[in-house]
Amino acid sequence: MSFEDEEFVGGYSALVGSFPKDFGYGPDDHNAEVGAASADTKPRILLMGLRRSGKSSIQKVVFHKMSPNETLFLESTNKLVKDDINNSSFVQFQIWDFPGQIDFFDPTFDSETIFGGCGALVFVIDAQDDYMDALAKLHMTVSRAYKVNPNIKFEVFIHKVDGLSDDHKIETQRDIHQRANDDLSDAGLDCIHLSFYLTSIYDHSIFEAFSKVVQKLIPQLPTLENLLNILISNSGIEKAFLFDVVSKIYIATDSSPVDMQSYELCCDMIDVVIDVSCIYGLQDDGEVAYDTDSSSIIRLNNATILYLKEVNRYLALVCILREDNFDRQGLIDYNFLCFKRAIEEIFEVRQKGQGSSGPTGAAGMKSLRSLSNDSTDSPQLNGLVAAKS
Repeated sequence: MSFEDEEFVGGYSALVGSFPKDFGYGPDDHNAEVGAASADTKPRILLMGLRRSGKSSIQKVVFHKMSPNETLFLESTNKLVKDDINNSSFVQFQIWDFPGQIDFFDPTFDSETIFGGCGALVFVIDAQDDYMDALAKLHMTVSRAYKVNPNIKFEVFIHKVDGLSDDHKIETQRDIHQRANDDLSDAGLDCIHLSFYLTSIYDHSIFEAFSKVVQKLIPQLPTLENLLNILISNSGIEKAFLFDVVSKIYIATDSSPVDMQSYELCCDMIDVVIDVSCIYGLQDDGEVAYDTDSSSIIRLNNATILYLKEVNRYLALVCILREDNFDRQGLIDYNFLCFKRAIEEIFEVRQKGQGSSGPTGAAGMKSLRSLSNDSTDSPQLNGLVAAKS
């Protein structure tokens, strides 16, 4: 399915995609057990923080398409909630949402099991509350986790900043950053790196922040970035994102800086495409018509074009380019096919790796490094045609 919008000013502001509830990640299992072997091989993201800091709301909005306003009626988490995020794209991991009252010194708390298989720890701080207790809990959490697993990525979401002025946001981030790092330094833990993000479920900042977290858990990221760099340099494209369409997390982008406004426009474009597909493109079996024919062209009122192409059932390539460069659409489409075949090649390497030892596998990683180090030698990329000015 494809459609073209002649002009789009950018007023569309839906924050949650309109996929049917049974599309994508499946039902939210509040009692999921980690007994399956496939679950054990996935990276684990831990959501921690004080009570009512917004952990569960973040999970519901980003991964279960809940409206931000609906999260106001969520009950406080009083037990560990395990959520399996699993589809055919690169977004495959588990999220463990911990209750805020967890006591790390409780003898029933098994630090080795919890932190041993953890890929990233996201600690959520309510920016609208007194965060001194949260900083103390952050220090205790990080120091305990680091002793068990030094390879954990530590991410701090300074959350609910939608109610703060721009100056207050900056000051709050600076203060939390300073205090948290000073606490680690005083404890002799200067080796621990904390990443800080200003987030809110009422805008795209939470999706952008989670994109950064997930990207750190994707071993194929350097390869994907390399492929995107090759694509845009040969096609006259200014910016390109590889999106997981269900969550609107971008799993990779080219090496140029990410402009938040551009990212928001791309998110809104995905919402438009899925909304139109749901209304006009339902197949006979009830499935959403997001398939190999799905594409969209949106012309902004500043001579810029947004161009979306389906990569697979869960991935979409969204490009930003000047209208003057779009007269070579045939070249862009041809190069996109080369890019899509290269993505399929990476999937094959990923599957080989998962079939070997562990989540990545020695054989798969060797092939992946070979592909990443010289992506232009990939048989699927040799056909790329360069745009001539």
